[in-house]
Amino acid sequence: MDSITANNGIIHFNDICYPALNKHIEQYNFSKIFILVDTNTHEHCLPYFMSKIEYVGNIEIIEIQAGEIYKTIDTCVGVWDTLSELDGDRKSLLINIGGGVVTDLGGFVASTFKRGIAYVNIPTSLLAMVDASVGGKTGVDLGTLKNQIGVISTPDIVLIDTKYLDTLPKEQMRSGLAEMLKHGLISNETYWNKFNNFSELTLEDLDELIYESVLIKKHVVDKDPRENGLRKTLNFGHTLGHAIESYFLSNPNKTDLLHGEAIAIGMVLALYISKELVGFPEEKATNIKALLRKYYGKVEFEKDDYPAIIELLKYDKKNSHGNINFVLLEDIGKTKIDCLVDEEVILNAFQYYLK
Repeated sequence: MDSITANNGIIHFNDICYPALNKHIEQYNFSKIFILVDTNTHEHCLPYFMSKIEYVGNIEIIEIQAGEIYKTIDTCVGVWDTLSELDGDRKSLLINIGGGVVTDLGGFVASTFKRGIAYVNIPTSLLAMVDASVGGKTGVDLGTLKNQIGVISTPDIVLIDTKYLDTLPKEQMRSGLAEMLKHGLISNETYWNKFNNFSELTLEDLDELIYESVLIKKHVVDKDPRENGLRKTLNFGHTLGHAIESYFLSNPNKTDLLHGEAIAIGMVLALYISKELVGFPEEKATNIKALLRKYYGKVEFEKDDYPAIIELLKYDKKNSHGNINFVLLEDIGKTKIDCLVDEEVILNAFQYYLK
C-alpha cells in the first residue's frame, strides 16, 4: 500500500512502517525518545514494536492506565511531570502506542510540552487506525464530556500496522467498525455496500477497507482542516452518540458503552431524523438500521434517560450561537450540516431505534 501524505505528516502502512520510522529517527537525531503506552499496549504491543526498532540509544517508557476514564488532564499532568523528570526537551520525540485514548492524549501532551515536541502515533485499535490517524485532533475529556479540551496538531508520522489488531478483543473491533460504516454513509454507497457481509471478509480485505477509510477522512480533512464546514460531516451520528456515551459513563446504573457502540446508536437516531427532516429514503434507513442492529444489538433506554441525554447535547463541539447543530443525510454520500432538530423529533428517533 502506498503511503498517504496528510496535512504536514505522512501515514505508512504495514511493511513500510518500521523502515520509515527508523529512517526518521536517524535523520532527525532526537535528543531523547519516549514511548507512551497504556497498561494493555505495554504488555501486548510494546514487545513487538521494540523488535522492529533499530535505535540503540536509551528509550524511556511511560505507562498510563487503560480506559476512557483516564483520558483526563490529570493523566496529562502525570505524563508532563515524567517528561520533565526524565530531562525531556524541545528536541525530544514522543511515540504514542495505543488506541484512541493514547494517541489523542499523547498527541495533546506532545503538542503542549515545551510548546510542542515531535510525536509519532502508532494506533493499535481499529477505531484509532481509521479515525484518530487522520486530522490531527488531540485532546482529553472534561469529566465525562468527550474531547472538550485539545488542539489540532499533526504527528510527524502515523504507522498503521494491522498486525496489532491480532491483540484486539471483538468488541473493540466492532467499535472501530462503526467509524468505517460512518465513512461509507457520508461518502459513497459503493464503500458502504462492502460491509454487508463483513464477517466473510479476509484480513487482506480488511486492510483495503482500512486504507479506503483513511483516504475518505483525509479527503474531507484536506478540504476543511479546521472544521468550518465539510469536516463537520465526519460527526454524523456523533451529536447524539457522544451524548449517549457521556451519559452512560456518568450514570452508575448504566453499563459503559464503547465509542463505536454509542456512535452506532447515534447513527440510527440520525437516520430517522434525516428521514423525517431532509428526505432520506425510508427503505435505505430500514436496511441500514437492520445492519447496525445485526452488528451492535439493541441498547435499552428508559423514559427518564431522554432528558439527561438531550441536556448533554448542549456540550457538542459543533454547536454555535446557542444552537445544537446536527449532521443529517439526504442520501448515502449526500450530507447536510448545521441542521436544527426539535426535541420531539429526537424523542421519536429513540422510539424508532427501540422498535
